[in-house]
Amino acid sequence: MITVKGPVDHVVVVGAGLAGLAAALHLLGAGRRVTVVEREGVPGGRAGLLRSGGFRIDTGPTVLTMPDLVEEAFAAVGERMADRLELIPLDPAYRARFADGSQLDVHTDGAAMEAAVEEFAGARQAVGYRRLRSWLERLYRVQMRRFIDTNFDSPLQLAHPDLARLAALGGFGRLDARIGHFVTDERLRRVFSFQALYAGVPPARALAAYAVIAYMDTVAGVYFPRGGMHALPRAMADAASDAGACLRYGQRVTRLERSGDRVTAVVTDQEHIPCDAVVLTPDLPISYRLLGRSPHRPLALRHSPSAVILHAGTDRTWPDLAHHTISFGAAWKSTFHELTRTGQLMSDPSLLITRPTATDPSLAPPGKHLHYVLAPCPNTEVGPGVREWRELGPRYRDGLLAELERREMPGLGAAIEEEGLVTPVDWTARGHAAGTPFSVAHTFPQTGPFRPRNLVRGTVNAVLAGCGTTPGVGVPTVLISGKLAAERITGPRITRTPRPAPRGSSA
Repeated sequence: MITVKGPVDHVVVVGAGLAGLAAALHLLGAGRRVTVVEREGVPGGRAGLLRSGGFRIDTGPTVLTMPDLVEEAFAAVGERMADRLELIPLDPAYRARFADGSQLDVHTDGAAMEAAVEEFAGARQAVGYRRLRSWLERLYRVQMRRFIDTNFDSPLQLAHPDLARLAALGGFGRLDARIGHFVTDERLRRVFSFQALYAGVPPARALAAYAVIAYMDTVAGVYFPRGGMHALPRAMADAASDAGACLRYGQRVTRLERSGDRVTAVVTDQEHIPCDAVVLTPDLPISYRLLGRSPHRPLALRHSPSAVILHAGTDRTWPDLAHHTISFGAAWKSTFHELTRTGQLMSDPSLLITRPTATDPSLAPPGKHLHYVLAPCPNTEVGPGVREWRELGPRYRDGLLAELERREMPGLGAAIEEEGLVTPVDWTARGHAAGTPFSVAHTFPQTGPFRPRNLVRGTVNAVLAGCGTTPGVGVPTVLISGKLAAERITGPRITRTPRPAPRGSSA
């Protein structure tokens, strides 16, 4: 593995999002001095926090899987996650509701899910689910250490027996077809393939290897931090600070000072910070602009679809909603065609509705409730641009409310006390390319060793981290990206053993 050459005693991490904080913890654990610079007044990056009218609103991801990766970041500095963060397992992980009125609770316990599938779709589909679950587990074991949690220096690294194992598992086929090999009920196929949207590719075109995301959601389990998702970066930042990191909030990085092919200092709008190496976590265009160069690629980068998010603090709730409810429209293939090809807004939307106060009522004032609705939309490269969204946003909000009232949430409009609408206008203002928070799509030419590297030619001591680089989009992979960035500086290392639990701890 190629690592940063020369002195690496003091590392500046630009951005206190999940990738930057993971990188900081792993660097600290390897004995490096670390300064983290964050433009916002709090840690979190995309996983930010908005306080409004007594509601604590998570502004970023709402689904947390693979907590062992969080544990690994804390363990790098000898900490135990349980001493910093309480994770609540969600059961069901999701509630899937369909246009025909049927619904299925998605359990991560195998026996419970098999029974639910049998009641929902019959014994044959339950047998298919059992086979599918076994396949997902094998797929994950083959992929994780070799193809996800690894720094690629060359596509030749793919030449490994695990590549043949992945091929034998059908990982290079198409996701939708492979899921259909196990379960033929179209509703079940949606439950185990909608995750391709995270990767920015329709299930009919996505590699079957991306079913590993379905493993994370439906087998490994979905969790929620007490205090909201923002509690995760807050806990990581506190652990980094206690381990000796200097965290500087409210500072915007304006340029990198260089000497030849090395970055020698990070310059903010407030100070000049000398460094031996730098980890850059902003979206790729910002990082490349700071570096003064971007890699040449034979094809332009393609970006994932974007999303409109409605945050609604209400005076009531709808008990039929689980913590996470996926409301599927009747359309499916045409929906992905609209999102990725024609650039039209979903004519029959599928929506993710999150009700965090179902698990943690403290996120809202007494008797109040918090709802988060994610509606995928085209990014600004293929769909409406920023100027169009400025006019379109209010109309889209009204249409979204009408659709939600027709489906799961009658009376929603009248129940709203605090509200926030996020559109591609806002994502663009935050520096996200193509107006999407989901960054570069996971097409084959943008996957694994073909994804933008975390090393940039022409600068020997700068490393990238975040969802635009290796390994990709999503909370688990972003945490891994921080660790991989740290390893480019420190070399691979063995995680330290967490310190013993304090006396009297129930952890």
